Amino acid sequence: MPANQPNILIIMSDEHAPMFSGPYGHPLVQTPYMDRLAEDGVTFTNAYCNSPLCMPSRMSFMTGRYIHKIGAWDNAAPLRPDAVTWAHLLRDAGYDVVLSGKQHFGGMDQLHGFRAQFARDLHAERKHGLTDWENGTPPATRPWQGLENARPGTTEEIEVDDLAETEALKYLQEPARQEQPWALNVSFIAPHFPLVVPQRFWDLYPLEEIDMPNIPDGHLENQHPVYQRMRRMFGCVDFPDELVRRARAGYYGLITYLDEKIGRLIQTLEETGQLENTVVIYTSDHGEMNGEHGMWRKSNFYEASARVPLQIMFPEHLSAGKRIDEIVSLVDLTATLVDITGTQSTTQLDGDSLIPLIQGTASDWKDFAFSEYLAHGVKRPMAMLRKGRYKYNYSLGDLPELYDIDEDPGEFRNLANQPKYQEVCNEMQAQLLAEWDPVEIEKQVRESQKARILIDHVTKGQWRNAV
Repeated sequence: MPANQPNILIIMSDEHAPMFSGPYGHPLVQTPYMDRLAEDGVTFTNAYCNSPLCMPSRMSFMTGRYIHKIGAWDNAAPLRPDAVTWAHLLRDAGYDVVLSGKQHFGGMDQLHGFRAQFARDLHAERKHGLTDWENGTPPATRPWQGLENARPGTTEEIEVDDLAETEALKYLQEPARQEQPWALNVSFIAPHFPLVVPQRFWDLYPLEEIDMPNIPDGHLENQHPVYQRMRRMFGCVDFPDELVRRARAGYYGLITYLDEKIGRLIQTLEETGQLENTVVIYTSDHGEMNGEHGMWRKSNFYEASARVPLQIMFPEHLSAGKRIDEIVSLVDLTATLVDITGTQSTTQLDGDSLIPLIQGTASDWKDFAFSEYLAHGVKRPMAMLRKGRYKYNYSLGDLPELYDIDEDPGEFRNLANQPKYQEVCNEMQAQLLAEWDPVEIEKQVRESQKARILIDHVTKGQWRNAV
């Protein structure tokens, strides 16, 4: 990397599973600008979020810390105002650090180190339901409506994303960009549901050409209990094929809609002469099940939910067309931002800079990713450790899962109960539990849930001891 401070453009989407894009091998989804990032930059093939849910994942990325260390349990648990973020660190290093679009900050502080927010954060504006593990995982009263609502059209989400793009382009075109290094985080809601996309993107994906989820016979009946409970709670029923195709067509259309925005951002950097001195990063906060394993949305550790796209382009400074298979996660991206800018972190980051991997000098890369889930859809703490070829899933009170991702990329064969894999299970469980105490974390999560529920009731005038 160069000695001077390069500009940084971070493009973050919401709910984009990488396998639904050109660089990651999908035969239908059209992503020419993600393809360009792959051709001219570096693509990480095994990158994971640190929690498969919007706000926890984003707060982990902003701080470079795991969510159990910062208390960002769920979508209604705001980041503490005294938490140091990479936005704080880069501004301290002389960067102009700004945000356009979603970063899903809860609470009063909507900047957390950014100098300004140029657009709207629709998901931060909306109130999120409070999770209460005391209620367990009750089944949904009706099927999830996301599939039935999939169609061509427009939504407030589309309008907000268009605004985020417009404001970001305006920022990049200002002459002031030549005066100091800048870091712009452009964050889009797409391809997050609702699965509604403008007509021209919908038309790219005729329903008769849409591929169907890969669900082997008998798989759902024998699925791990934690996912069977989650499917029931989220209303993931056996949807008709027609609805599945419509939903996937909407999802694919939103990915191409997002891809065009990536393209216009890159083109603007070229037109303003800034591309050669700008690190361009594309990633997402988590994935989308898109019907795989009979599930929709996220909140689990299957590849379509926990794995994310991660592409980094820096013309003339990074190897073009390089693919990196080592295991990484978003906290490593945070550490990379600190490394690129020569910033000194005031807190201990949980990730490691990706620069040695990119430059081919990492002889002892850790090759693991940790993710945890502590929100709705489950009733007790869950965590995942992806290390090398194996993925180990831990759910407090349930039997573990072990998958060989190399041999079983679809995650259909749980090896945890096979004697020949007990040593692998024991080693991975020991590593996972070394710094992650599910019993203590459960206590903290439940205390937080009770406190927030009490505050919510009192605020609404619902006193338990009223006479």
